[in-house]
Amino acid sequence: TPVTIPGWVTGDPIGAIVISGSTASNGASQISGAGTNTGDNNTAIRNLFTLADNVYWTRGQHQIEAGGWLLRLQANDNLLQDQYGQASFSTLSSFLQGKVATFTVGPSPTPLGWRSLEGAGFVQDTWHATSRLQLQAGFRFGSTNGWTESQCRASNYGFTAGAINSTPTVGCSALTTNRAKFLPDPRLGLAWDVFGNGHTALRAGFGIYRSLLDNLDYRLDETAPFNTTIVLKSVSVSSLSITPGSAPPSGSRVSPSNVQPDLYTPSIYAWSLHLEQRIAPDTSLTLGYEGSHGYRQILSEDMNEPASVICPNTACPATLAAGTIYYPTTTDANPAVANTTSWISGGVSSYNAFEADVRRAFAHGFELRGNYTYSHNLDDGSAWNTSVSANTPAYVEYPADPKLDYGNAATDIRQLAAINGTWNLPFRSRNLLIAGWSLSGIVSAQTGFPFSPQLGYNPTGSGDSRNPVRPSINPAFSGPLYPRTVGEWFNPAAFTSPAAGTVGNLGRDTLTGPGLSELDLSAAKTTTIHERLQAQFRAEFFNILNHANFTTPNPVVYSTGPTPTALTTAAALSPTAGVITATSTTSRQIQFGLKLLF
Repeated sequence: TPVTIPGWVTGDPIGAIVISGSTASNGASQISGAGTNTGDNNTAIRNLFTLADNVYWTRGQHQIEAGGWLLRLQANDNLLQDQYGQASFSTLSSFLQGKVATFTVGPSPTPLGWRSLEGAGFVQDTWHATSRLQLQAGFRFGSTNGWTESQCRASNYGFTAGAINSTPTVGCSALTTNRAKFLPDPRLGLAWDVFGNGHTALRAGFGIYRSLLDNLDYRLDETAPFNTTIVLKSVSVSSLSITPGSAPPSGSRVSPSNVQPDLYTPSIYAWSLHLEQRIAPDTSLTLGYEGSHGYRQILSEDMNEPASVICPNTACPATLAAGTIYYPTTTDANPAVANTTSWISGGVSSYNAFEADVRRAFAHGFELRGNYTYSHNLDDGSAWNTSVSANTPAYVEYPADPKLDYGNAATDIRQLAAINGTWNLPFRSRNLLIAGWSLSGIVSAQTGFPFSPQLGYNPTGSGDSRNPVRPSINPAFSGPLYPRTVGEWFNPAAFTSPAAGTVGNLGRDTLTGPGLSELDLSAAKTTTIHERLQAQFRAEFFNILNHANFTTPNPVVYSTGPTPTALTTAAALSPTAGVITATSTTSRQIQFGLKLLF
């Protein structure tokens, strides 16, 4: 007989459960999470009203194009997280004892209606300077009138003397300064037939690109007083009983959610250079370079941390080495509120890639193409939320200096290769079962995604239970770092637990997870039934070799360790550190399809 278990919020199911991990949405856990998803009961409805038009004018060797675009955005949604609550337990033992380390809940959601008017315009000249040289120059600009709420319920937290305010500011606009009124984006391009024989082409380009902020509702839909998130520390699971609309439980604090009031627009400089060469009849080779530099990227951080110092300092214990980050106090900058979930525009990124692409056409309709990319992607924050990028913490480790997180991006796939081919079978027959067949296939392989080893506790005592703090490097470690087994992908003995009050010295995303390879095949047959009617049958085989591709391993290295409030707590390795618990692709899948073309 099914048993109905009452939830922590009256009338709702049990919320999310995390054991020795991060309280970030769908963050790392020592063992697989349980309960509902932190984003359950969310809805998002977007209405986009778009008007766009382009004009073209050809004069002599110039082709001029100009255009404009206008968009009215309406975001009507309910995106308050943790509506059913999320209980984080420091260890498996405390879970079995029902001792909750951190309980986060947003019990009373209020749907909000956000509005924004966006626009862009451009003009571009394509100049055929000679029969062999084509140049392009263009200018584009983007603009937005900001981010407002339809009933003037835009709530955001400001700051006083460097500390976040206890209560938010409510008005029609969420931003105090609109920095996206005019965003200029110049573009340049070149195409050159180097020798004038059509066998060698050089192409290059440069441009500035912006990403207009049209998703601030994701963060501002969690801001008090309309969508209040509260946090309780060190409570019994049996005492968790939240009634929507009632006074918050004794001892709870509001967890502010906010964006930088004068948020900048994320921007990027991008450039490219490609050389295409015919190396044989029906064979071409393209070699290329792609690069970019991003700035004013969005970072997630806690803007209510205790004060910290850099050793040596009179507040530091004598045992700490110079350069160590130390928190001499556990008192938040504003003790009246809990840790914050904040977006700031302080991130940077860098991408450089070498690309090779070979194409070959054979007789009888057989074509092959192979491409290879070697790249390096760096940044100091890859995701605005952990649920978006599960292989890396979404939050900055040390908000006073986000640049300490600069390292491999969560999307840093160092090597990627693929070969694909198609073959129109040269069978000519009046037999409908023989004629009209084609085969295609693709084999792909890539190196693994980077990931960050993490802690299941907070050694700084800052109260930030998202636990972005990483462990330290073990100087005494020797041996293979990567056993590369399902039970232990990396050796946790390579790391040590940070001293109480400090952050670890391990860089962000320094380890690499399992790679991926797959072979997919398909067979298709097109049959003409009538002059205007064709039937197409397809048989598709995904991962035909049934190769197992694995997700990144459990990154939690230490489940417990010393903190300012528990100096004698011994560091305990997580029994599931480095364990792989899931596959990243499906097993062999076969599907058949039939469609009519008329």
